[in-house]
Amino acid sequence: MAHLLHIDSSPRGDRSHSRQLTKEFVEVWQQVHPTDIVTYRDVGRNPVPHVDERWIAAAYTPPTQRSVDLQAALQVSDQLIDEFLAADLYVMGVPMYNFSIPSLLKAYIDQIVRPGRTFAVTSEDPDNPYQPLVLGKRMFIITARGGTGYGPGEHNAQLNYQDPYLRTIFGFIGVTDITFVSVEHDESGNQHLTESIAAARSQIAQLIGR
Repeated sequence: MAHLLHIDSSPRGDRSHSRQLTKEFVEVWQQVHPTDIVTYRDVGRNPVPHVDERWIAAAYTPPTQRSVDLQAALQVSDQLIDEFLAADLYVMGVPMYNFSIPSLLKAYIDQIVRPGRTFAVTSEDPDNPYQPLVLGKRMFIITARGGTGYGPGEHNAQLNYQDPYLRTIFGFIGVTDITFVSVEHDESGNQHLTESIAAARSQIAQLIGR
């Protein structure tokens, strides 16, 4: 029995393609794995707070030295990290905003990428002081883009700061087994969009079938 964490980051509701496809992913997953546990977090419609000065002070103060105020500053972060670490795999819906990710998701990532919890800072190797602490996990990221051609080698690949950032930041904490499923042509909304959604659904079915 595995534990799946389902995260949506689009502020849109029914008009969100990433949200619809993560929902379908989880539904199919549960059909194939009926005993698995699913936890849902919607940072698109229920934003988490941004990191602030108190958070930074608390995160870089040893736990035994944190005041009550500093402990309170990390309460949301602790809850999000506990939830993240409890999962074995993740499915995440991420629309492309200005060639990158929504600030709503960035705020969530800033809350969970934290020294002492999801990565460690060591003095053993000065050239590589950061050690990942989140190991043995798998992630599926469903992206939605208004335009097209953002894949490797395609005409807009140099504008894609979405996939590389997500692969880098989650890899930094140890999640390196990441599969991307992408929907494009959202701005045109024509047959190309329909075909892109159908291709994404087919890829999802193949991934879960494995």
